[in-house]
Amino acid sequence: MPNLTRREALMATGAASLGLMVPQAGGRVSGRMGTASRVDSQTGLVQSVARWCFSGIPLEPFCAAVADMGLTAMDLLTVDEWSVAHDHGLTVSCGDVAAGSIEDGLNEPDNHATIIGAFEQHIPRAAREGVPNVICFFGNRRGMSHAEGIANSIRCLRECAPIAEAEGVTILVEVLNSKAGGHLDYIGDHMDYALEVMRAVDSPRVRILYDIYHMQIMEGDIIRTLTDAREWIGHYHTGGVPGRAEIDGTQELHYPAIVRAIRDTDFSGYMAHEFIPRGGDPLRSLAQAVELCAAA
Repeated sequence: MPNLTRREALMATGAASLGLMVPQAGGRVSGRMGTASRVDSQTGLVQSVARWCFSGIPLEPFCAAVADMGLTAMDLLTVDEWSVAHDHGLTVSCGDVAAGSIEDGLNEPDNHATIIGAFEQHIPRAAREGVPNVICFFGNRRGMSHAEGIANSIRCLRECAPIAEAEGVTILVEVLNSKAGGHLDYIGDHMDYALEVMRAVDSPRVRILYDIYHMQIMEGDIIRTLTDAREWIGHYHTGGVPGRAEIDGTQELHYPAIVRAIRDTDFSGYMAHEFIPRGGDPLRSLAQAVELCAAA
């Protein structure tokens, strides 16, 4: 999630070679630009992009550029932005419905009414508009113990889960790093914490948003972790380490192997690129990341 400077640029590149898949209403997947890429044809894994990383580009031109590139989905759009994405043929792969915030999340009981109210108001709309996922957060620690934070998160999500289940929309709770350059007081900074909450809530419509960038910083062991936790992961975010830059050969994560590992879990959902482009042409960086993962 956002805590860095946004970038801008434009690009029109020959992206027909990316061959991505589009999730349609009711979960049907169909080809958008020719032959499906190997990763998508085997699992239904669909690549997306986090809007905030490119917020220097106005939303409409960005949607047009993303669609022209061959991507079919966009992450972390607010409710009033959903229609803009839809007008360009894009699915909102994860909606931001203001169900708390990174700092004020599930661990604090004072936030529960706000979180539940946001889901009550917006999950039915998400279902009507084909938004499959909505996001929330574990919140800042502020001296709270893990045990208390976990118990409070379970309590809130058990109230939220029936709302999501009734509408067929998934609530995603994101794990984030709490080291330097991250969200320093975030309580949900390890998978063990998130998994304890997920198992207790035990709803098919409450899942972990596994941010590969953040979890590489906190605990590494990415492939084993996502493999072992396959049942509880509902969404992925990418990003290069160090620096949350492009997911290329300059950083320590090897994304082709990670994508193959995700594919091997039979994951059928979205992987949104959430890196900060450092080169002179951010949308070219995005296209290269999409092609890298599609070819894995």
